Amino acid sequence: MQGAGFAIIEDRQPSFLLDGVLLVTGEVDRTTEFETGFPIHQAWRNGDWVPDPLIHDDQAVVLHVRHNGLVVLTGCGHSGIVNIVRHAKALTGVDQVYAVLGGFHLTGGIFEKIIPQTVATLAGENPGVLVPAHCTGWKAQHALAAGLPDAFRPNSVGSRFEL
Repeated sequence: MQGAGFAIIEDRQPSFLLDGVLLVTGEVDRTTEFETGFPIHQAWRNGDWVPDPLIHDDQAVVLHVRHNGLVVLTGCGHSGIVNIVRHAKALTGVDQVYAVLGGFHLTGGIFEKIIPQTVATLAGENPGVLVPAHCTGWKAQHALAAGLPDAFRPNSVGSRFEL
């Protein structure tokens, strides 16, 4: 990819982008009892498909907005949105969560059973803005809107949020 103007660097550790402004979490620690992974997930390793329920390559980006707190932006959130938020707080030493945006991966029979714990725990983080996206699922979207009505923001393709 160097010919395209960038190089791919694989690392499980946190790293920074944009001159240290944007934190990439690296591999996310699993600290909750209810976000235990994706049991049917597999990874291609050493020429074979092997179980990978923790999806070790899941990561997020984090920005600290002075006087407001952390902005956490997830991809698909396979490691669990609560695990991701807790990991961001542990990496930065910042306890205040300002905004959480992205995929929370709470759709389907495997994950819908943890919606109540996820909503309760996120409510305890008291984010000012909560924007669940693509893989959060319809049931979780409604539960999050009911559980965090002041923070919840619906979104779709083209939505823009100024923080």
